Amino acid sequence: MSESRNVARALDALRHGWAIRVTGANGALDLLPAETAFVQPGIYAARLLISAARAATLKLANQRDAAVPEAPVMIHGAEPFSLSAARNLADPAEDLRSPLRGPFKADPIEAYDAATAAMDMARLAGILPAFLISTGVDIAAEVSAADLAAFKDPLNLSIQARARLPVHACEHAEIIAFRARDDLREHVALVLGTQTSERTPLVRLHSECLTGDVLGSLKCDCGPQLDAALARMAEEANTGGWGVLLYLRQEGRGIGLINKLRAYELQDQGFDTVDANERLGLPNEARDFPVAARMLDLLGISSLRLLTNNPQKVATLQGLGLDVVERVAHQLPANPHNQRYLETKRDRTGHLLR
Repeated sequence: MSESRNVARALDALRHGWAIRVTGANGALDLLPAETAFVQPGIYAARLLISAARAATLKLANQRDAAVPEAPVMIHGAEPFSLSAARNLADPAEDLRSPLRGPFKADPIEAYDAATAAMDMARLAGILPAFLISTGVDIAAEVSAADLAAFKDPLNLSIQARARLPVHACEHAEIIAFRARDDLREHVALVLGTQTSERTPLVRLHSECLTGDVLGSLKCDCGPQLDAALARMAEEANTGGWGVLLYLRQEGRGIGLINKLRAYELQDQGFDTVDANERLGLPNEARDFPVAARMLDLLGISSLRLLTNNPQKVATLQGLGLDVVERVAHQLPANPHNQRYLETKRDRTGHLLR
């Protein structure tokens, strides 16, 4: 388990603003997170590592070394990057205040595996994907691309606790908690009704949404979807069937709470949810579906009816070896605050909402 511990230490270092060394098959990179590092005099770097999406926002995609889809981009300018300059460049909130930046030149990346792993590490740490390279700051943690792969292995997940949990929708329910040894996220499943092999369960994958699930946000449809899913599963339980809600601790489709709120700020400026994520340098879809497949496997579920409007979710679970025998539509009415969000899901990410 030392590999996953290396990742846990590196994620902690990134959240604290400490430098890490990331190693891959083609070499290593010494990286200081632009967002969280403590601003102090004397810290400069000749190059900055950013995501492909952020590079596109900065109009660099026409350069050969910045034009590889989804690949990290290494850039340099006329002067070395100070920490404050790097942070300004990484934060899309500064785009309107500082629209004229650069010019920047994209450089080839020899340590490609390390750079790709660094982008994923930033997302898991919940920080903006931008790093100063080789600043000379002491290295607080070392991690490799292989360590990251081991950390993300869904087989690390196991059941840790289970208990009866009557809920408003259904008094006959059980909650099961899952955890991987070095991952702080604790996923849960709520089983409504009695599990039986005679009936195929109705399953809903629900990603954590603090603003929608708890605070009643009207900007998304997460809270109403959660309530409606539980009600549908309760109907199943009342007619001899059963349902399973997987509550995945993957806030903001995997980009984290703070970055999700940053995306909200950009949406208030007129960008849709897909473009907002791109300006942040983050993917629109970063959820870890192998984790969901592992949870279902631990529950003894191989065949299911999936409550979703997203055909890609069906295809992904089928690709992970699950038998999705039916897609059950889960459409809810829009409100004035989430109308554009739902239209974007329909028009840009393929959700069936017509």
